[in-house]
Amino acid sequence: MKTLIIIIQSLLIIAISPLISGIIRKIKNNLRMRKGPGIFQPYYNMFKLFHKEEVISENVSWIFHAAPFIVLSSTVAVLLLVPVIVPEWSLNFMGDFLLIIFLLGLGRFFLALAGLDTGSAFGGMGSSREMFISSFVEPIVLIAVFAVAVKSGSTNMSSISGIKMVYLSSVVAAVALFFVTIAETSRLPVDNQETHLELTMIHEAMVLEYSGRSLAMIELASHIKQIVFFTIITNILFPLGMLPDISPVMSIVIYILKILGICVIISVIEVSIAKLRLFRVTDFLAFGFILSFISMIVAVMGY
Repeated sequence: MKTLIIIIQSLLIIAISPLISGIIRKIKNNLRMRKGPGIFQPYYNMFKLFHKEEVISENVSWIFHAAPFIVLSSTVAVLLLVPVIVPEWSLNFMGDFLLIIFLLGLGRFFLALAGLDTGSAFGGMGSSREMFISSFVEPIVLIAVFAVAVKSGSTNMSSISGIKMVYLSSVVAAVALFFVTIAETSRLPVDNQETHLELTMIHEAMVLEYSGRSLAMIELASHIKQIVFFTIITNILFPLGMLPDISPVMSIVIYILKILGICVIISVIEVSIAKLRLFRVTDFLAFGFILSFISMIVAVMGY
């Protein structure tokens, strides 16, 4: 029964993950006083891509063909490890947060290899930039998670999400993870999803050679990874919906409100900040690293 609930929960999260991107885009357009596309536009885009013919270079190897499947499967596996509604509704016995970091890194690694595999200038540029940014992102995640684990007593996601009170170290760690989320989901000021300009592309440069079904799988994986990071942040910062004395229906309502709150914050940031130059991104992520380090110090001090 528990396994069935986890599968249904994961399928529902996968189904609504493109909607989150559509809501963020709609909020951004409203803040800019533009009409823009509807919140269901990501679904239309993916439906169109799934029915389009793929154009594949003759010079690519098996890595290019396998990368979309590896990226999507690793992201879905991460989703199974993250509790969404109730701490027990996840496959937490299969791995902790360190496994989540490994699975996300696995997808990033193969996507970077696929960008290099095409032999195009844009693909190589995007892959090198992605690896450059990931070298700053992963230490922030590790230190922030260890800071939260000091208070929860474990790196298991159910234990982290089941903390009954919010500590100062958890708040600082959640803010540090928010910096990581901006970088991992290709959002301003680190990256820009709305342009294909050479000077700004990071994620888009790696997937520029993909089309059709393969591109749809990569886009779906990006949507899922985004909602996974949002869920992790909200579970650390606002664990209210994870308390055992709250009904699952109320937990669902609280979860939706928390995700919508993150969407509003992301939208306001994106319309308020310009994109940073690539070598200024290090300053942005360095601040996130300092926050994660502070969270560790505060956690050791007992706060």
